[in-house]
Amino acid sequence: MNHIDAESSPAILLFDMFGVIARHQSQDGKDRLAALADVPETAFWDAYWGLRQPYDRGDVTGPAYWRRVADALGTHVDERRIARLVEADIASWSAVDETMVALIEELAAAGRPIALLSNIPEELTAHYEERHSWLKRFQVRAFSCRIGHAKPEPGAYLWCLEALGAAPDDVLFIDDREENIRAAEAVGLRGHLFTSPAKLREALGLSV
Repeated sequence: MNHIDAESSPAILLFDMFGVIARHQSQDGKDRLAALADVPETAFWDAYWGLRQPYDRGDVTGPAYWRRVADALGTHVDERRIARLVEADIASWSAVDETMVALIEELAAAGRPIALLSNIPEELTAHYEERHSWLKRFQVRAFSCRIGHAKPEPGAYLWCLEALGAAPDDVLFIDDREENIRAAEAVGLRGHLFTSPAKLREALGLSV
């Protein structure tokens, strides 16, 4: 998306979190997870992602998710290893982009309506809520584990529209994944494919 004219700029900015405000998994974190699983790495990540959506959606707990992963891999995990896997998984997703956090604070201070839509399981949600006060800047926080919908499911975007009391064209959805942008646009939202804070500021007509 190029620069948005001020007169036509959507009233509400709906942000993805991971890959936009928070970082994707660190390589060290991924290595630790794979080592804890103690199975071939390719098979591990296939099971990790293949079974992730119900966990993100809140259909299963962290321990239940990791048991499903172990079953898919033909192995067994006891309670102690499950606890370590949950902890390592949280740690691998724990880094944030301070430049984007500063932009969120700037937008909130300027009175710009902002909201959040993130695919995130309950354990990780609790971790972020405990440690990051900037989450309170969002007038709506749509965590997949609590709304029962995960991107790119249409219900995730429709839930946000209802919570915001907004028309689709009044919302600009900002995400780093094309499939999520396309799904948002399919229900009428406008989209910005996030590549960098500078490009986003340019699109929003903010000084860089």
